[in-house]
Amino acid sequence: MSKEEFLALAAQRYDSIESLQKETDFFSYEEQFEKIWIELGQVVLEKSISEVPQNHQKKTKFKAVSGKSR
Repeated sequence: MSKEEFLALAAQRYDSIESLQKETDFFSYEEQFEKIWIELGQVVLEKSISEVPQNHQKKTKFKAVSGKSR
């Protein structure tokens, strides 16, 4: 992931973070703030590792390392 990609992802969440100023109590503020950052962290992690497959149940071409062989 490049710096530009990261900044674009963070910029997408900027409005959400800015709208937190409207919260009346700290608990709500913290709860929404944490939700935004966890979501951003997940996206950044997935982008930096690799693309997530559409079907996570699809078999891969690699054989299992453990277990009995047939």
